[in-house]
Amino acid sequence: MTNTKGDAVPSPMAQRDQRDTIFVEAANVLANETCAGGQFIMRLNAPQTAAHARPGAFVHLQCAPTLLMRRPMSIMRAAPKAGWIEILYKKHGKGTQLLARRQIGEVLSVIGPIGVPFKLEGYRGRPLLIGGGVGIPPMIFFAEHLKNAANACQPLVLMGSEIPFPFKPRPSRILIPGVPNGVIAAMPLLEDWGIPSRLASLAGYPGCFEGYVTDLARATLHALDDTDRHELEVFACGPDAMLRAVAALARSLQLPCQVCVEEYMACAVGGCAGCVVRVVTDEGPTMKRVCVDGPVFDAKHIYPV
Repeated sequence: MTNTKGDAVPSPMAQRDQRDTIFVEAANVLANETCAGGQFIMRLNAPQTAAHARPGAFVHLQCAPTLLMRRPMSIMRAAPKAGWIEILYKKHGKGTQLLARRQIGEVLSVIGPIGVPFKLEGYRGRPLLIGGGVGIPPMIFFAEHLKNAANACQPLVLMGSEIPFPFKPRPSRILIPGVPNGVIAAMPLLEDWGIPSRLASLAGYPGCFEGYVTDLARATLHALDDTDRHELEVFACGPDAMLRAVAALARSLQLPCQVCVEEYMACAVGGCAGCVVRVVTDEGPTMKRVCVDGPVFDAKHIYPV
């Protein structure tokens, strides 16, 4: 972690490889835009966090000066040169209701980036990114990382939501093998980056797959031949039930899979052990902290057969 000046100092509570890359910053609010479905995209000036953030990492954010308990928020985008990060959140409880009131120029305390990220190199031919609900932001961050990587590869991004998406979907111009006919709704930002995406929902949104995002993934994967299918590597973030379904699908097709899990947490830096989950390792079952041992895990370890 860091001192109040933003300098990195060792944290005995975090994993060794994170000790010098978790910072405490006084972050200026650069934007707090309202989106559909009671959602907001907040941009924060947090240079240290932006410089060290990796896909799957999160921040522990002060929602208001009057609220002591912070909230964990996935990082949706990070601009190291410009020094900002973006988060996506839905106004729901007390913390996010207060966060929605924050104005440009206000200062919020940020601890981050926290957590083990997704695999950052050595992918198979094509990463398949699956995000559901609040699991969408890490997939956007990951897609941008893949776009900018030295050995760039083109991912396929599938997203699902039962509330309006935090962007206006538009028909895609990028063809995707295996995607069911008529499923053409895409995320504009990814489309502009040249990254193919498709959307799923049970809410009947035009151009979206009618069903869960895991159903869309299953239909797409089963439509591919064995050669194309085994070029894929799966990465997912979302609710527990969705991640279990993704893990089972990947296992049935013998595809490697990493998942970014969600869990309630208090300190978010490994001290309180309030976010532990059961993980099966080669040495046997053990308990791991989602905040610093995760939030990204190999699916076969956290969702074993």
